[in-house]
Amino acid sequence: MTTLFGKKWKRADLMRRIGHLDQIGGIRKIILDDGNTKGVSALEFSTGTGFTFTVLADRGMDISAASYCGRSLCWRSPAGDVAPAFYQPEGLEWLRTFPGGLIATCGLTYLGAPTTDQGEALGLHGRYTSLPAREVSFGGFWEKDTYILRAEGTMREGFLFGPNLVLRRTIVAIVGESRVVVEDRIENEGWTPQPLMILYHCNFGFPLVDENVRIYAPSQRALARGTLEPVPADAWSRFDKPAPKIGEKVFYHEMRADRRGVVTVVVANEAADEGRGFGAYLRYYQPTLPKFVQWKMCGEGAYVLGLEPANCWVDGRDAERKNKTLAVLRPGEKTTTRLEIGVLDSQKAIAQMRKTIARV
Repeated sequence: MTTLFGKKWKRADLMRRIGHLDQIGGIRKIILDDGNTKGVSALEFSTGTGFTFTVLADRGMDISAASYCGRSLCWRSPAGDVAPAFYQPEGLEWLRTFPGGLIATCGLTYLGAPTTDQGEALGLHGRYTSLPAREVSFGGFWEKDTYILRAEGTMREGFLFGPNLVLRRTIVAIVGESRVVVEDRIENEGWTPQPLMILYHCNFGFPLVDENVRIYAPSQRALARGTLEPVPADAWSRFDKPAPKIGEKVFYHEMRADRRGVVTVVVANEAADEGRGFGAYLRYYQPTLPKFVQWKMCGEGAYVLGLEPANCWVDGRDAERKNKTLAVLRPGEKTTTRLEIGVLDSQKAIAQMRKTIARV
């Protein structure tokens, strides 16, 4: 059954009332055509609940803008959406084309702070966001009384005498629901072992994030990046008002998964909408994403909460190699990651998700 407008619908009953499914929701392909976004191919998803998001096919099929009933769920950087041709790999230049957005994927063979690893200079967060998708397909289809929206695409990080890693992404949303699922199947199609570093930079922002927001997570321990000193829960679970000249804070969490291997994190603004509450949740599969990084940035204009499931920390590939924690894919080896982000549109929905975390 499809739940819309406070009622459950069978396929036939819903279709009797509309001429085309896009009257309710669907996927629309667009081409951006302004400034340094010119030529970028994108897919706009709408689920009929007020939940909408944009997939940038030419930027690794990452999700840039996302909103619920007209309210942004994510933070957007001053750079905005930028064509991949403007990507610069050196140092911190990645930030010049970083749009923020709901999901910005970092990797695939390196990520984290700029560094040098085995004589190779590596910039911030890797090349993934500069990879346009190939073999893109999208559309909707019925499964009994449920209408499913799906998009797929293939990204390849490869060159002669170098790696040949392929990521095949599937993005799924359901009409009548306010959530999106991203599944990545990553394979080493080359003939030599290759490093695999991947991090999902999920960037939540105003009006969801403000000084009233609270973060709920099954965190067993949180450490400050750099010093690796333990930090109290208040340091990572609360947010502050925007402030001038404030620096970023980054925490490394040891998360506790449920018996399925799933970790759930909630961002809750329980004071929003005159106490009705507004929030979001993030779920990920811990066996293939064993690390969790939190980016707390309360600066003016840079007012963002980054929740970042990963298979590594963000100190650079050389640090992972030194610590003997660098993940490697052997020739022909595959791995799959799964990430889900959804809306919590009431105090009741927030409370139910918090109970899910408490039961872990």
